[in-house]
Amino acid sequence: MLTLQIYTFYSRKAIEYLLKAGIVLSERERDMIEVVEYGLDMPEKIGLQLVVYVNTDRYCAKELVLLPHQTCPEHRHPPVNGDRGKEETFRCRWGRVYLYVPGEKTPSPHATPPAERKKFFTVWHEIVLNPGDQYTILPDTLHWFQAGPEGAVISEFSSSSRDASDIYTDPLIRADVPRHL
Repeated sequence: MLTLQIYTFYSRKAIEYLLKAGIVLSERERDMIEVVEYGLDMPEKIGLQLVVYVNTDRYCAKELVLLPHQTCPEHRHPPVNGDRGKEETFRCRWGRVYLYVPGEKTPSPHATPPAERKKFFTVWHEIVLNPGDQYTILPDTLHWFQAGPEGAVISEFSSSSRDASDIYTDPLIRADVPRHL
């Protein structure tokens, strides 16, 4: 459960990492940082922090912040109301990100999902993103990602984001939990 203490800690860390990446936020954006812990109560392992700049019915732009080895769980963005589903491009700004998508399994992947939820990570084709690297994920494609040992900052450019419609492999994940206090 997202408490004030957890929210304060992770939102402050997000600001610290964004500054390391050279990304300046307005006061309003700092106040709107979202802390996503997916209802699992293990934000240090499965979770992320984000700033949404814009999210309309046509496009979306966000910054995603991951602390060291923090993981965004496996999910996909399905079609919604006749829309194909969210297509997103991740661009690494700082740190290193290990992104996993369908394809040939990487023999020695860098990321390690939390042991207690590992069975819910099923795609293992690894894409390594360093600062300046980017990768586009097509709609309705399973994916998950984890920060390297320094953490990471990722800019996301996408079609409209409908987080409540995302489908997670892990049945315990809840997309409807509070993200801001």
